[in-house]
Amino acid sequence: MTPEGPKSSDSGSAESEKDKDAIRIRSKRQAVGANTVTLPISGCMQGPPGPPGAVGRDGRDGVQGPPGPASCGCYGEGVQRHIANLEHGLDVVENKTSQIQTRLASLEGQEHINTAVGSATNPAVSCKYIKDNVDGAQDGLYHLRSPVGVYETYCDMTIGGGGWTLVSSVHENDIYGKCTAGDRWSSTRGSTTNYPEGDGNWANHNTFGSAPLATNDDLKNPGYFSISASDVMLWHVPNDTPLSQYKSAAYLRYYTTNGFLQQYGGNMYSLFKDHFPIVYNGRTQADNGPAIPITFDNGSDDLVLSLIAPNSVAEVTPGFVQFRVFNNERSPLAVCPGVRYNGGNSEQVCIGGAAYMPVQRQCGDFASKAWNGYGTHTGWSSSRLELESAVLFFYR
Repeated sequence: MTPEGPKSSDSGSAESEKDKDAIRIRSKRQAVGANTVTLPISGCMQGPPGPPGAVGRDGRDGVQGPPGPASCGCYGEGVQRHIANLEHGLDVVENKTSQIQTRLASLEGQEHINTAVGSATNPAVSCKYIKDNVDGAQDGLYHLRSPVGVYETYCDMTIGGGGWTLVSSVHENDIYGKCTAGDRWSSTRGSTTNYPEGDGNWANHNTFGSAPLATNDDLKNPGYFSISASDVMLWHVPNDTPLSQYKSAAYLRYYTTNGFLQQYGGNMYSLFKDHFPIVYNGRTQADNGPAIPITFDNGSDDLVLSLIAPNSVAEVTPGFVQFRVFNNERSPLAVCPGVRYNGGNSEQVCIGGAAYMPVQRQCGDFASKAWNGYGTHTGWSSSRLELESAVLFFYR
């Protein structure tokens, strides 16, 4: 036996054992792949078993290692449930959003109505402000604001360019009741020297009446003393005329255009309080207040003359509105509608006045318009139409 023989025999035997080990290892790896498990609840994949143990002393394989840790992929059932929950939540949110958008859309129109200039929630300072800031503003009731609160009144948006605010009306409820209940523009306490200013409503902050009832009762709203105006407009409207017909029923509609109110504080309140007080104090016609030219929207000088007491025609000049006019008894009347009074019997034509009238029959909001009989239109009595009409005052 040559010296090399044993070596050849040992080398071949060793190579044969290595080949057998490689086959056994490949078999173990295949088994590991075959033993991979899918977890039934989570959908996660459990890791493969650990590597084989060391070869034992008798040449057998060692004990197989424990399984590896579980590894959850992104498609596990738990993740899928979470995604489903998120998608449901998004559906709920989208539905709520849609409902809110629908509600907002429905409120847009209502908000426009509620916040329109001149509404209760967005009152204006005057009808002129509404006319100047709202395209196509129409005649009707609007809400205005003043230092004493919000009030509702009528606006005329067409005559002479529009923007006229109804602030007061003088209405005679009982021509035979001399300075009694209802005579708010003279006195409700009778003719007495104890109250020379009467109720003083031409020059105070009292308010009464309402725009829809301006031809049924006296009216004085906060605009009378809070609006700063330049001109006045007067309407003569038959008693008990409904609001919707004020304009069409007014047989006389006329207004000033020279801005005279700005000379006297911007309203009739200031004119009477600070310049031409309505107080019995013995003054004469030389102390009469301003007579302002008027422009007719409806009516004429001839119509004015045809309605007043026949005996008064010679004492007036039509085409004016005059303020604070004294009569022969030296008592002041507040306003002479449609005329400038040149004589001493202004109580037959002019309206409102002081509480004290030396002649008892002259006291009242319409004073002595029925001196020679109720509505007879003879002597010193006016026509029935004039006697039974309210005089409405507007500012602009």
